[in-house]
Amino acid sequence: MFVIIVGGGKTGSQLARMLFNQGHQVKVVDERPAVIERLKKELSKDAVIAGDVSSPSVLEAAGITRAQVLAAVTSEDEANLVVTTLGRFEFNVPRTIARVNNPENAWMFTPDMGVDVALNQADILSKLIAEEMSLGDMMTLLKLRKGQFSVVEEKVHPTALAAGKALHDLNLPDQCVLAAVIRKGNLIIPRGDVVLQPADEVLAIVHASQVEELAALLNSRQLQEKA
Repeated sequence: MFVIIVGGGKTGSQLARMLFNQGHQVKVVDERPAVIERLKKELSKDAVIAGDVSSPSVLEAAGITRAQVLAAVTSEDEANLVVTTLGRFEFNVPRTIARVNNPENAWMFTPDMGVDVALNQADILSKLIAEEMSLGDMMTLLKLRKGQFSVVEEKVHPTALAAGKALHDLNLPDQCVLAAVIRKGNLIIPRGDVVLQPADEVLAIVHASQVEELAALLNSRQLQEKA
């Protein structure tokens, strides 16, 4: 996959390194001299394009006409919106992602403005913090479908309803599917006859409205709070 990242700050450089390590082709565009020099050392000279991030000619030099994904992650919402609009409507990039720095500007980051996915950092972080407050040990690993579903991990508590029960006997939420059970470092396929044991780590995909219901099944403390 060929990805163009506009903005070489902490978010952009971390994303670039991660994609490089996964074997993808990446170009990072930034206009700040100090950032350009740092990126050349961290990545490679060929991976960095210097110039005005909202300039069509600079984006063309980065190879935007053949990019499969464009991620605008600068610290300026206006720049991110201009970049994604150009990417979608001028260069027909199949997938555009934009960082939203100020939550008050989130309403502008829509498909009509060329944004497929808008990542509102403040909103995402506040929701994750709220989840950690209410869900005990359950950890959210990944958000799917703009937060409608989550990939979560929860350890089975010794006194939980699920402890000692086979999966086919569990009353799981209707919008929840178990993806894996990890027991003492070993991966177990979650078939119906698998019996959950205390300290098993359960990976599941669950709808946002049913996360607490799943947590209550796996973690006895949730039941005590509801009692």
